[in-house]
Amino acid sequence: MIWEQLVLPTLTVLLALGIGAYAVAVLDRLIAGALGLSRAGSAWLAPLARGAWLLTQSANVTEAPDWQAWRLAPLLYLMLAAVGLALVPWSASLVATDLATSVVLWGSVEALATVVIFLHGWSANAPLALIGAYRYVALGLSYILISMFVLIGVALPAESLQFTQVVASQAELWNVIRQPLGLPLFLIVGLGVSFWGPLNLADSTDLAGGTASEVSGPPRLAWNLARAAMLVAFSGVAATVFLGGWLGPWLPGPLWLVLKMFAVLLALLLAGRLLPRLSPERCVTLMWVVLLPLSFVDLVWAGLEALL
Repeated sequence: MIWEQLVLPTLTVLLALGIGAYAVAVLDRLIAGALGLSRAGSAWLAPLARGAWLLTQSANVTEAPDWQAWRLAPLLYLMLAAVGLALVPWSASLVATDLATSVVLWGSVEALATVVIFLHGWSANAPLALIGAYRYVALGLSYILISMFVLIGVALPAESLQFTQVVASQAELWNVIRQPLGLPLFLIVGLGVSFWGPLNLADSTDLAGGTASEVSGPPRLAWNLARAAMLVAFSGVAATVFLGGWLGPWLPGPLWLVLKMFAVLLALLLAGRLLPRLSPERCVTLMWVVLLPLSFVDLVWAGLEALL
């Protein structure tokens, strides 16, 4: 009983975080290679070599940082990714945290991610890191609102905020077909909260790394790992609420979820490499003027579909 209810789900989450973060690094390098953007080296070994190299480097020190917050921020961000992944049901019975308010808790993860990312930049006591933190805060609220409208939309057919019930409601028709605007909008939220690709404005190159501009060595490895883990958590939630989660013929439920997460990760990483980078001002305008109204349209669409 303890094995099935506690140990097995916990091990599943930890393995998904570790293997998923490595898969993100490998996939991103393979995509970059296909586009002619990769550096020399094996896509399978380069992430491991990079991680080992960072472990051997010394951690940078700034003048009068908030030490506890600066070193704790990567761990907190990684823990938020773990909490999000713990909400993902791998089958009808294999889920680490099967809450009746799963959608609400995931919204809390997104909100707290904004706090942690700001904390990472602010606590370094360095100008470029602080600018990166404020950039993210300027966009963070729009990500949360877009996600809220989209997730309420998938909860309406299930008449529940529980992820397992959302999966069950897709037995006949996946939400990606029922609500075609939902998944693209949610993927943009995923790129935003993990500040990946064109939405990497918190740690962008024009700020010499932004919130991570003063981070090196093991803390930098932990920060990179946390960002990749958050992308994995987003892919798990997206596969759950839009692609039917564990539902599928012939194969075991957990394997179906892994395949769907892989597909979502591939879409996210491709978008991260192919979509053009916007300036912070244009990105704010895009989120508030275009994507947020579209998310409200998605919610109205879902409401009408549920009524009819």
